[in-house]
Amino acid sequence: MPAYTISVNGVARTVDVEPDTPLLWVLREELGLTGTKYGCGIGQCLSCAVHLDGEAVPSCLIRIDGVGDRRVVTIEGLSETPEERSHPVQRAWMLVDVPQCGWCQSGQIMTAAALLAKTPAPSDEQIDEAMSPVLCRCGTYARIRAAVHAAAEGGTP
Repeated sequence: MPAYTISVNGVARTVDVEPDTPLLWVLREELGLTGTKYGCGIGQCLSCAVHLDGEAVPSCLIRIDGVGDRRVVTIEGLSETPEERSHPVQRAWMLVDVPQCGWCQSGQIMTAAALLAKTPAPSDEQIDEAMSPVLCRCGTYARIRAAVHAAAEGGTP
């Protein structure tokens, strides 16, 4: 098996996997970063979203041999330490009490963080458009929108 070195959460990590191994499985199984969730496996739900050079992408569709020197950020890498959850989106998610089942939350948070990095004060329409690819089984879309607005204000509702 070939070795691949990728930048994950600011750290160069080397893994020995097959070239067609999805980034999702590299993160979860090889690197132990289980915050990125498996949803559908075909890129339709975006619950496995990570940032690839700042863009939210479905990690189930990105092959390890396609990552190259692009920067990967997972939900664990949004804050200095995963335990502190200090990113404005993470704070807003907790304050607005967005999660129910949790299935889509890391994908929702990563997608919202990518949106806010590009559009610091999005409208409802911009939020709905950016967040629409991330499916929520519980239908917490109104709370998701409220949390994105709160995060735009620094993480407080």
